[in-house]
Amino acid sequence: MLKDKKVVLGVTGGIAAYKAAELARFLIREGASVKVIMTESATRFITPLTFQTLTNNPVAVDMFEEPVAWEIEHISLAKWADVFLIAPATANIIGKIASGIADDILTTTVMATKAPVVIAPAMNVNMYNNPITQRNIDLLRQYGYYFVQPESGELACGDIGQGRLADISSIVDFVKSLFVKKDLVGRKILVTAGPTREPIDPVRYISNYSSGKMGYALAKAARDRGAEVILISGPTSIDPPIGVMFERVSTAEQMRDKVLQYFDEVDAVIMSAAVADYRPMNYSNVKIKKDDSEMTIRLSKNPDILKELGDKKGRQVLIGFAAETDNIVMNASKKIKEKNLDMIVINDVTQPGAGFEVDTNIVKIITKDGDIKDFPLMNKYDLSHAILDLAANLMVR
Repeated sequence: MLKDKKVVLGVTGGIAAYKAAELARFLIREGASVKVIMTESATRFITPLTFQTLTNNPVAVDMFEEPVAWEIEHISLAKWADVFLIAPATANIIGKIASGIADDILTTTVMATKAPVVIAPAMNVNMYNNPITQRNIDLLRQYGYYFVQPESGELACGDIGQGRLADISSIVDFVKSLFVKKDLVGRKILVTAGPTREPIDPVRYISNYSSGKMGYALAKAARDRGAEVILISGPTSIDPPIGVMFERVSTAEQMRDKVLQYFDEVDAVIMSAAVADYRPMNYSNVKIKKDDSEMTIRLSKNPDILKELGDKKGRQVLIGFAAETDNIVMNASKKIKEKNLDMIVINDVTQPGAGFEVDTNIVKIITKDGDIKDFPLMNKYDLSHAILDLAANLMVR
């Protein structure tokens, strides 16, 4: 998504400045070319040589330093950038930009650029919540500047609250989203993700190997394309995507209730969750003790959420997922008809790099008309866009 994109990374003088080195590496790994501008205060926390080594580009610090090439540096950097990212951004730099002050190479270049500017604040919680800081952020948002909100947690000063630099992957994801086509603006999409857990007793449950990575990637991709996204997730270890309405559930019945709650208001449902087919018929309120005899657990069938949606749907596009191990096309084609799906995404979970708990997938997509499209090994975010390409076409019919 960032291949051949040019990113100017502005680094300001806060303790989180050291994280900007990792951020530069992430951007480069995504295919971007990176040039760094540092405030003089930032050089007290991390050296320009660090960024020069990571980016293979000179680092701009001094407004009046003799240029490497015969050009006005802040103007050339402003024109060069496809996106301008300031991370970490202090309250001071946010206030200067909001006030139109351009008294160093970073603020001067920001004033001169026509590229989108993304600001990732990092500061003490009280500084961040100060009405003046919030006013400056609101003002810059009105002018079209983008913000990646800081996280909450323990801060360097020992205080606890919002002010920590956002996770590096979240910042990179936001930058990537700027270059995604916005063809789903005005659409509302519901995505389910992860496994469900069906409790046996207070310490045991029936579940599966789903990590939720495919559903979370779909939610991010739909958000990046401008959709309003509702993500309903079973238990996972993944942080909810920024900018997505998030609902946490545990059991199949809880997932059914949440999906039906929102179904009438959405344009599409993508059921990527691995919902348990069965649940224990009897739940024990106390831990079942081990003894020398065999234990039998009687199971009852869970509601078939996908079929219920297929019977109920009108204008909605309905997309199912199927993890198979044999006869995958035949089994999936049968599900399309039985559950009134518009298309189904299937994968053979026995293939290396496909299925549960990995960052990649290999799938076939079968449409209601019987068309079959093969997608080779790719990361789940890129695959999500391929799925949404087909879903977008269905939503305009």
